[in-house]
Amino acid sequence: MHHHPMTHHRTLHIAPYLTVMILRILLLLSIPSVEAFASLSAPSRLYQSSYIHTRLSLPRLASSRHSHSTTNGHVVNCNEVLLTEAKNIVSSSDEEQPVAKQVPLPIRRRTVRNKRKMEVAWCTHDKCTDAIREKVVGSHNHMELTGPATGQVVYSWEKYSIESGSSAASSAEQTTANYNGSVASPPAVLILVKREEEKLTKVAVDVISKLMNMGVQVLVDTILAGDLSEYVSVDMESDMIRLFEPKPVAGFGTDSQLKESTRDTKNNPSEEIDDDSDEQPSADLSDPDLIVTLGGDGLLMYAAHVFSGPVPPILPVAGGSMGFLTPFAREEMFDAILISLGIQQVDDEELDESEDDDNMGGLRISQRANNNMQVEATSPDGYTELPALAFGRNNQICISMRMRLDCRIFGSDGTLKSRYNVLNEVVIDRGSSPYLASLECFCDDVHLTTVQADGIIFSTPTGSTAYSMAAGGSVVHPAVPAILVTPICPHVLSFRSMVFPDHVVLRCYVPSDARSTACVYFDGKHRTELNRGDSVQIEMSAHPVPTINRADHSSDWLSSLKRNFNFNTRVRQNPLR
Repeated sequence: MHHHPMTHHRTLHIAPYLTVMILRILLLLSIPSVEAFASLSAPSRLYQSSYIHTRLSLPRLASSRHSHSTTNGHVVNCNEVLLTEAKNIVSSSDEEQPVAKQVPLPIRRRTVRNKRKMEVAWCTHDKCTDAIREKVVGSHNHMELTGPATGQVVYSWEKYSIESGSSAASSAEQTTANYNGSVASPPAVLILVKREEEKLTKVAVDVISKLMNMGVQVLVDTILAGDLSEYVSVDMESDMIRLFEPKPVAGFGTDSQLKESTRDTKNNPSEEIDDDSDEQPSADLSDPDLIVTLGGDGLLMYAAHVFSGPVPPILPVAGGSMGFLTPFAREEMFDAILISLGIQQVDDEELDESEDDDNMGGLRISQRANNNMQVEATSPDGYTELPALAFGRNNQICISMRMRLDCRIFGSDGTLKSRYNVLNEVVIDRGSSPYLASLECFCDDVHLTTVQADGIIFSTPTGSTAYSMAAGGSVVHPAVPAILVTPICPHVLSFRSMVFPDHVVLRCYVPSDARSTACVYFDGKHRTELNRGDSVQIEMSAHPVPTINRADHSSDWLSSLKRNFNFNTRVRQNPLR
């Protein structure tokens, strides 16, 4: 058979490559075992591996496409050269290689540097004070909160004894000694009753006579004093009952009242109170230790208005129509007064022994019952009634510190025209003008918005369930320190109710290009016209209104929402079958 010359030529070129691959496989099989290779030191293995790799790669680089070459006229086989080089590599790997001396690296000591210490504080536009709930911990300046911003506030009284009987009412100068040996005046209670309510007057007469027999001083206003004179059970000639005369507070009231208080302060410099001073004036023994309001929410607001400065704790007893802020029933009035004054003690042991008697061991309070009204779920299985709570347990009385707003009216020349403390809200509206109210409002001297609406409401959390809620504002828990800003029928789509922290200062003024004047109201009273250039400044008042809770601030508030507004009440859905 005769082969084609091109086929023979391709075979000659492929044969050298196959031969080289076979020799490399045989060379790998002839290398010492893995155990022997691993016995070498790390530097030797590294040296040997790199050496073998280099030598093995040399024949491949030196080889040509032809399998034969001539040297001095003799034919030299390339395969023999590869085999010789491989044997030399294997024999050289068996020889011991010098081990490099290991020199330890020097230890570099790092200089320890501490971070700078960070400090936090609360600052206003004029001063800074130590932070109350924020703190910096650790060397990395981690910021943490020590606790919540608000909480349930309670108060208690020092222990003292009061003589009961007619001898206790012999003199208004009678004093009693408390547990530490100091002398304390008899407790005094201011009782305010809703006018022209004969049923409420009879309740007040019964309570007043009992308190006087126990040595408690009773303060009444002129209207109630006139009603009490018709009842024989109350001795109006006794020293244990006297008229209450509201005292004006310096710096509050209308323009004329401000001038009068300024004149009195100049004539009696000792009456001037320095807010930054730690020294406080001596106690006025004619001031009440407790205020009892027998009426509705309006009577409680009147009590807050009478005390423009500090307000004693208020015990609100229901006697009105709605009673959102009055959690106590009139049948509980006498016992509630004694517990609130610390005269009647309530301990856990007494409560355990008198679980079946509601008239012993303090007031027994149900989460559902409030003001002789029942708040029932639509379905009996809607919720489980919580255990009854005790009012005055361990001589601790829960109170709600209801925030007030310090409101001031300034003229266009910057003079102070009037100043009031309000419990519910401040309303600036267009009054009787047919035009929209035009106001420029600022928050901490930063422009907030231009109001073009029927008006605007600045509300406290207590007032969030009043005019502000009717205008579409949020309902806010009374313990939340905040100021609500709610527009009244704004002529825009983007103006919504806002909530600001209690430390800000809000200010609204009537611009010079306004079409008409505006009017401002403080808790619905003291209507004042605002001319162009006049402004109203609103900030948190330093004197809140403490109202006594029947259970606690959350239970009382939620019960009032459900009872008065049917809060989120609807028919329950049937379960799936």
